[in-house]
Amino acid sequence: MKKYVCEVCGYIYDPELGDPDGGIAPHVDFNDLPDYWVCPICAFNKDNFSVLE
Repeated sequence: MKKYVCEVCGYIYDPELGDPDGGIAPHVDFNDLPDYWVCPICAFNKDNFSVLE
């Protein structure tokens, strides 16, 4: 599973870790995140993320 980076603040979503504070369990692929999920740092939506190369 690929990691994604927020282009606004630099937060990296790592699917191996998920987002426990946001209610996202480990091993949830970025594309499977619910539509309401936002960056836990800056609160921008998923449209502001890109694949971490």
